[in-house]
Amino acid sequence: MNRFHWHPEARLFGANDHAAQGFAPAFDAISETKGVAVPRPFGVLGGCPERPVNTALQRAFGPAPFRIGAPDAPAPASGFETLTSGSTGAPRRIARTVGSWQRSFAVNSGLFGLGPGARVAVLGRLVQSLSLYGAVEGLSLGAAVHVLDGMRPDRQRAALAARRIGVLWASPPQLQLLLEAGGPDLPDLRFVLVGGAKLDTGLRAGVARLCPGAKLREFYGAAEASFISLADDETPDHAVGRPYPGVEIGIGGPAGRATQGRVWVRSPYLFCGYGGPNAGVAEWRDGWLGLGEVGRIEAGQLVLLGRIDRMVTVAGQNAYPEAMELFLLTLPGLMRAAVVPRADGLRGHVLEAVLMGVGDETQILAALRARFGALVAPRRVRWRQDWPVLASGKTDLAALARGDCTGIE
Repeated sequence: MNRFHWHPEARLFGANDHAAQGFAPAFDAISETKGVAVPRPFGVLGGCPERPVNTALQRAFGPAPFRIGAPDAPAPASGFETLTSGSTGAPRRIARTVGSWQRSFAVNSGLFGLGPGARVAVLGRLVQSLSLYGAVEGLSLGAAVHVLDGMRPDRQRAALAARRIGVLWASPPQLQLLLEAGGPDLPDLRFVLVGGAKLDTGLRAGVARLCPGAKLREFYGAAEASFISLADDETPDHAVGRPYPGVEIGIGGPAGRATQGRVWVRSPYLFCGYGGPNAGVAEWRDGWLGLGEVGRIEAGQLVLLGRIDRMVTVAGQNAYPEAMELFLLTLPGLMRAAVVPRADGLRGHVLEAVLMGVGDETQILAALRARFGALVAPRRVRWRQDWPVLASGKTDLAALARGDCTGIE
């Protein structure tokens, strides 16, 4: 298949409920085969704007190659492209076939009850692959899809309650904003589907209070690989879950079983390649895709140590800032955490913990040394009163390293 198909029972709702209520695409009856209709085609130059939402999603269901966002970049030659939401550099264009997403629609339909009658919401912009995927999947399966981008978090929370949303796609930063915004609880949520980063224990507990009847399911994935693993109630806090259906995971090499090493994936959900010159770290070998993560398998569960491009050497040892950040967020009083390297003539690098919240610095540093060792653990703490983020909601690590924005103490 070379295009997505808008289910005849699917409906699209925008942030302004009255502006897009009950929207279904305009169809060109003469361009389609029996029983399936396709939206009228749009132009194919560059990427289409993400707003208005109904126009952008019509483009996604048209017969021509598409990309939402990056309008100045060349149009995709085939299939479609998504954009990364990287935390350390400019977004990359990810070239995909329609089938690489469609193959997971049926899987998620069975896992989460997606289909006609389901009410699905996404919080982020359609230039973000998590939100675009959730919207396209829901419309393909016949759900009522609510795209709540552009609303303040308190209004998003109120809309989720008023519209009785049953399935929510969100990233951890988006969930954090919902919790901080205040407002009604969300008793109608059946599933909260989380991608983009791992939830810390404090945020997980907050989500459980917000929607006590919902099942929390975390996906580990990559823009290049889509779904890789799925975490459920039985997944240990330090792991990211078992392989998603249809996925094989190798450690250290294709089909590898090393104790620890680069994560490799083989599945029907992989991308085709990078669009344009801005390539990422993913590497093809014998049908397997090597990702930018280092990890290991424990009792069938994937455990990630950190990204290759964030790993630093401290006193001759490899240090993984992401593992330290997750640990910091388990400590009481801390709302945000990042670990950034500083050049050091003796050790190569030293690490600094940048924190938002409250806590005793001496105790925090002692806890880090006890967990990660005195040689590689952060040696100082820097507090902030604000927190710079990218458009995706992820932490702006470059700004933190520079000390940008106001509120540095």
